[in-house]
Amino acid sequence: MVTPWPDPAATTLLAQLVDHLDQDLVHARALRRELHRHPDLSGSERPTADRLRHVLPNLRATRVADTGFLVRVGPPGPAVAIRAELDALPLTEHTGVEWASTNGAMHACGHDVHLAALWLLLQAARRVEKLPVGLVALFQPREETQPSGAEDVVTSQLLSEHQVCAVIGGHVQPQVPGGVISTGVGAVNAAADQFDIVVHGEPAHGAYPHVSIDPIPILAAIVTGLQELVSRTIDPVHPAVITVGRMQAGTAHNIIPASGSLHGVIRTMYESDRTHLHAAIRRLAEHTAAARGARAEVNLVVGDPVLNNDRRLVQLVDPLLTHLGMPVAHEPFRSCGADDFSHYSRIAPILMMFVGTGAPASGARHRVGLHHPTFLPPEESIRHLALGLAAGYVGGVQLAQRN
Repeated sequence: MVTPWPDPAATTLLAQLVDHLDQDLVHARALRRELHRHPDLSGSERPTADRLRHVLPNLRATRVADTGFLVRVGPPGPAVAIRAELDALPLTEHTGVEWASTNGAMHACGHDVHLAALWLLLQAARRVEKLPVGLVALFQPREETQPSGAEDVVTSQLLSEHQVCAVIGGHVQPQVPGGVISTGVGAVNAAADQFDIVVHGEPAHGAYPHVSIDPIPILAAIVTGLQELVSRTIDPVHPAVITVGRMQAGTAHNIIPASGSLHGVIRTMYESDRTHLHAAIRRLAEHTAAARGARAEVNLVVGDPVLNNDRRLVQLVDPLLTHLGMPVAHEPFRSCGADDFSHYSRIAPILMMFVGTGAPASGARHRVGLHHPTFLPPEESIRHLALGLAAGYVGGVQLAQRN
């Protein structure tokens, strides 16, 4: 497919933003290190938000979702929102850099890079003499946990009050080659749900299993059956994952416990598969336990929906990325990872782009993955992501002007 040449007005606006981006790049790198050194967990992000507000003087900040905030530049009327995440993960960092965190939390998902890149773009946008459409910088809390920060932002109606007509997000991704940007139409991240299963049996001494109803082999049978639900009931060309992350039962070597539990996640790209697996998990657990004289309680927690990139935004943004000389992934990156950014599709078209931090295609050293205690995106990722977000903003401007 031939990539269309972007509109001249769009490339002019993009060029202005890029020119101003590089003026503050050194400060953005310093800000990234400061944020990385002092991470905050989900729901406790106020110190991080305060640091960002401190480096955004003369801009009115509006609090949202308790510990988050947004600021706006540009004219009244329609706006394009760009999101970055405030929270970190409960991990002990092992990167070895001088500016590593030491407080038991870590920006192991790259949110420090996202925040610095959005700050950099916001500073550039403030210097553009006349923005055609407003830019709303959304510094969102609680991306890593439930209740979802994005869902609370949507519920607050603040984005609707700002007449947001497109929402842009970016995420560093070590599975994409360094410097490459991936967009892609349609589903790029999965719906994310959780399940908790408790099996109630009858306890006994381990020497007398015949007088018990042992929940442990019942749990094992359920785990085995869960794996078959995907391989034997889901269309093999539909991505879907069931993972058991935790099992608990028993207190001693020689005691058959009264109960046990298992806990896991469900990831799906199709709503029909999501509905099917919810029902199938409940049926499997309850019937497996009942067949052995036990009882199973199943709790399903519905999480973030599928993240679907808007076709129009992708078609507008990809040519702008190419115009910037940014390599765009030929095959879009899609995964069963999840992101609460998907909630913003309830109010406007959305686009999530993935900015590569991984080993180049030439086969250089493999980088560790997200949520790893040694994950540390390179500093050039800040500029790469800021360029991507700038293209996303300009694409959103074009969409706003066409509507």
